[in-house]
Amino acid sequence: MFEEDTPRPAKLDLEILSVDELKARIETLKADIEACEAEIARKEAHKSAADSIFKS
Repeated sequence: MFEEDTPRPAKLDLEILSVDELKARIETLKADIEACEAEIARKEAHKSAADSIFKS
């Protein structure tokens, strides 16, 4: 369904990156993970609020 519609980015060859580039990539990925976790929390809170309205 959704996964099939989302194109996957090409796999990055990590061997070509320097140590500094790898460290920078890790920091970028950590920031992306934090943003995803925040969005999940927001969506779960929204769903929880909607569920409580319809259960009342």
